[in-house]
Amino acid sequence: MSGHSKFSNIKHRKERQDAKKGKVFTKIGREIAVAVKEGGSDPTLNSKLRDIVAKAKASNMPNDTISRSIKKAAGELGNINYEHITYEGYGPSGIAVIVDCLTENKNRTAANVRHAFSKNSGNLGTTGCVSFMFDKKGQIVIERAEDIDEDELMMIAIDAGAEDFVTGIDFYEIITTPDEFSSVNKAVGEAGYNSVSAEITMIPQTTSNLTDEEDISKMENLIDTLEEDDDVQNVWHNFDEN
Repeated sequence: MSGHSKFSNIKHRKERQDAKKGKVFTKIGREIAVAVKEGGSDPTLNSKLRDIVAKAKASNMPNDTISRSIKKAAGELGNINYEHITYEGYGPSGIAVIVDCLTENKNRTAANVRHAFSKNSGNLGTTGCVSFMFDKKGQIVIERAEDIDEDELMMIAIDAGAEDFVTGIDFYEIITTPDEFSSVNKAVGEAGYNSVSAEITMIPQTTSNLTDEEDISKMENLIDTLEEDDDVQNVWHNFDEN
């Protein structure tokens, strides 16, 4: 099957996550806490928690750490007051950026996000200003290897409900609707395929290149600054990181 995919973005994102593993685990723990508060601590009954656990496992978060995070969240429900906020804006030369946050202090978060944009030749926009350029999808990424039968993997994914299967130089990318993500991810995992990324994400319909070195540097710094912020859970953009 075919479809739009930018595997360079996947590779860069994985490299950043590997370099910030501890911070990634902390952020996933915060997502677990909110999911438990909203739907309970049983992943079989809480689809949102189930999807976050899948994301945690793909990020190599140890099972005992995941279990501790769920138990901790279940025991501290009254103390969890995170608010989910999404910001949309533009990076250098109009690159579309969506910033997904969980915070207990929205004034602090808004100030930090706004500063990150303004410092790097970007600006915040209004709700909906760039989100129409993205599709909300389930995305499962599996690193290519000689022992992987591409046709078999593709058929398992499609039979389980995948929308698309894309082959890149380094990765296979399986795209699903948000509703089918859990079942497809489960089928792929039970067949013995380990993913390097598995999550509900925002995929850009098209990507944009930057040619000016200063703009590239500022865009990369904008992404890094936002991802370093403890309140920021995800940064989605249409910058082609080749």
